[in-house]
Amino acid sequence: MATVLIIGASRGIGLATVKRALKAGHSVRAMSRAATAIRLRDPKLEKLDGDARDRDTIERALVGVDAVIQTLGISSDPELILTGTRLFSAATRILVRAMEASAVRRLICVTGFGAGNSRGRGGILYNLASALLLGRIYADKDVQERIIRRSQLDWTIVRPTILTNGPRTKAYRVLTDPRDWAPGFISRADVADFLVKQIDDTNLLRKTPALTG
Repeated sequence: MATVLIIGASRGIGLATVKRALKAGHSVRAMSRAATAIRLRDPKLEKLDGDARDRDTIERALVGVDAVIQTLGISSDPELILTGTRLFSAATRILVRAMEASAVRRLICVTGFGAGNSRGRGGILYNLASALLLGRIYADKDVQERIIRRSQLDWTIVRPTILTNGPRTKAYRVLTDPRDWAPGFISRADVADFLVKQIDDTNLLRKTPALTG
């Protein structure tokens, strides 16, 4: 069993990953700006309040962990559609530098379908909607991915398709060949299931799988 740091742990994929990792028997250090508000109790759960863009916080959070799962997210603020964000790239740059200076090598990072070289793979309607609603946000995810790919870490970049709040089905597809990439739907619980499996699985090191139901 591993000790895993989950960044962005208080909601969405992050919270689902905390729950799944604990059920799998791992020890979890759950970090977010509101980690202490997570309504979970488990002897293997440590809650750490902190900003993912704060270097000192990240360096402290890495002490004693075996792997990092980064599940950063942003609020659904319409202003972000117009202005974009630098959260993903700024936090990832700090994390990668801190991990390279430490003994922690395993990084599992969630970006999204449409980031990096999966951009434009969703068909006309999907691509148009993504460009209009998420273009500036995904531009920063592109930078985030480049930072990780250029690192010396044992990374896996995970690109889920459209997220739902459905149950864990374990029936999702893991698509590594760009020729197979296509839009779809997947529950956050299934994404969490996949992320936790990657803690001990080395088959997708330095790969960018897309996940769909």
